[in-house]
Amino acid sequence: MAGPDAARHLVLVGLMATGKSTVGRLLAEALDRPLLDSDDQVEAMTGRSVREIWQTDGEQAFRRLETAALTAALADETPSVVAGAGGVVLAQENRVLLAADHVEVVWLRAAPSTLIARVAAAGDGHRPLLDDDPAGMLERMEAARRKLYESVADRIVDVDDRTPDAVAAAILEATP
Repeated sequence: MAGPDAARHLVLVGLMATGKSTVGRLLAEALDRPLLDSDDQVEAMTGRSVREIWQTDGEQAFRRLETAALTAALADETPSVVAGAGGVVLAQENRVLLAADHVEVVWLRAAPSTLIARVAAAGDGHRPLLDDDPAGMLERMEAARRKLYESVADRIVDVDDRTPDAVAAAILEATP
């Protein structure tokens, strides 16, 4: 299998802390494409942080903004690298967008233990879903979303024990 199709948007999906934003930056640079990060797009549209939107307006409002960001990114004729929000697969509307012919989806897959370690190491307050029980929440999200990620993925790249550079290289080389 060849690397990413030059005529298609390359969308990275996966749970939080799989490295979508970091790997997305590396891919955008290597492919000479713009990077559209869903969380950054939502923050730019609203002038507020993800955490603030989540706490003030709630999850449903954030999910609508997430859909708007994905819709706008995929409507652009210039192929880009899109770092999708972790929950982008939850809405059927988004799964339909991700199935379009002009979109190639790569699921960055990680074991919950990897994600728990990464979130603990990052220590950031950016992830409101993890406020009360990070380990338990990540395990529940992985179980609940696994089939959704699988349903939209054209390819799967495991990120456990791989650096962002190695993950990006695997995507560019189309190596599992």
